Amino acid sequence: MNAIGRTVPSSASTHADGVDLPMRVLIVEDDMVDRIACRRMFERDFKGKYLLLEAETGEEGLHLAQTESLDCILLDYQLPDLTGLEFIERLLGGAGAAIPVMMLTGADSATVAAEAIRRGARDYLVKDVDRHYLELLPGAIRRMLRERRLVNEKRQIEARFRTLVEQVPAITYAASTGEAPALRYISPQIQLLGFSPGEWLASPALHAQQIHADDRAGAVQAIEASRRGGTDLRHEYRMRSRDGRIFWFRDEARAIADAGPEPLIQGMLIDITDHKLAEEALRQTRDELRRLAAHQETIKEDERIRIAREVHDELGGFLSGIHSYISVAMERARASGAAPDPLLADAACLAKDAIGTVRKVITDLRPSVLDQLGVWAALEWYADQIERRSGLACSCEIDASVAGEELDAARSTMVFRIVQEALTNVVRHADASLAAVRVERQGADLHVTVRDDGKGIDPSRLLNRESWGVLGMTERARHFGGELRISGVPGQGTVLFLQLPLEDNRVG
Repeated sequence: MNAIGRTVPSSASTHADGVDLPMRVLIVEDDMVDRIACRRMFERDFKGKYLLLEAETGEEGLHLAQTESLDCILLDYQLPDLTGLEFIERLLGGAGAAIPVMMLTGADSATVAAEAIRRGARDYLVKDVDRHYLELLPGAIRRMLRERRLVNEKRQIEARFRTLVEQVPAITYAASTGEAPALRYISPQIQLLGFSPGEWLASPALHAQQIHADDRAGAVQAIEASRRGGTDLRHEYRMRSRDGRIFWFRDEARAIADAGPEPLIQGMLIDITDHKLAEEALRQTRDELRRLAAHQETIKEDERIRIAREVHDELGGFLSGIHSYISVAMERARASGAAPDPLLADAACLAKDAIGTVRKVITDLRPSVLDQLGVWAALEWYADQIERRSGLACSCEIDASVAGEELDAARSTMVFRIVQEALTNVVRHADASLAAVRVERQGADLHVTVRDDGKGIDPSRLLNRESWGVLGMTERARHFGGELRISGVPGQGTVLFLQLPLEDNRVG
């Protein structure tokens, strides 16, 4: 065994053609003349930036391949103890499996060379008598080493990518596309569901089986459409782990156009369980708050009814009695031929005015027309009251399609209060000369529109969460499954639109 050559003192560098220098090359050749010729070629073409190891037998060459760090092997086919094919077979089964081998065959051994390539050799050259093959050998070595370097770099990149992918807190996967799509890769994070990557890949039906029964049809349809058509995917669904736990995932995938001969879909199953639980908790909290707000509105309406009844029965009765007593006193004075005391007349007027004020307070608390004649008559009455009190021209049109509809007490109160709030806002803020209320039916929904010709609502007020009047109307509508929209155009007025299901769809 010989080690011949010299190396530069600096660390390994890269030649212009992409070959790392200095090279460590093993030549397994029993012909001394051929070995000397190879030495001269190396010295001429690689300028001493190499270390050439020599072996005369196959066994010696295999020992060097296992103990030395080599860049490539130049292998003669005819060795004293082994053939080149036997050498390659034993090399690939041992520690030197990654070392690229170039087969050097006799002039009539092209068939053997082809077999060597099939078994794992990287390249071959046919040795001719005049040794012209040595002119080709430097370029062949550079090409072989360059290919090895590219393969190693690709493996390193793939290893880094795999490491990166497997550190992502999501299950990553790759699947083929077309008429018969198949899963090609699944990351170790699939263990979140209690399965190994091997189990998941070995059972193509496992994915669909683990999808929650309520989500399975839609999820499978979306996944199959994405993989068959090579289109992007974004779908959320639940999956059951091996031990029965439920996880929410967002399945996001993209088609990879330059994935090679087989188009691929690359995707991620992102665990959004915590997000969904927080979302559900938030929804429940929001619903509870709305039920609480609705309950408070009910309590407030009941309290208004109670106060209005007590004011009517108690204070109204007292004032009516006082007015009656004063009237009787004045009549008795007239009957006796004396003029009634002027103070009695003033007291009678004050009592009458107080009775009127009480009636107004009772009406503002809870208009009796709402309970006695229904919400449609109450809306017409209130529009008339707005016109009388403010001078604003206010009309109310109840379409024949809803005139025969009877809303329950709760929804009747909600519709009346929203229209009342809307018209009150028109009077206070709109600087309008005209307001109009229209109620009609569209399909299974009730539509209520209140519009005015005023200055138009400020859009910032609609976005202001502290605009309690607007927020209160909105929450009233939502409690009954309705929707409230308010829009305005500066200088052209404001429109309030309420859409309410005629069936009772209240929250909670």
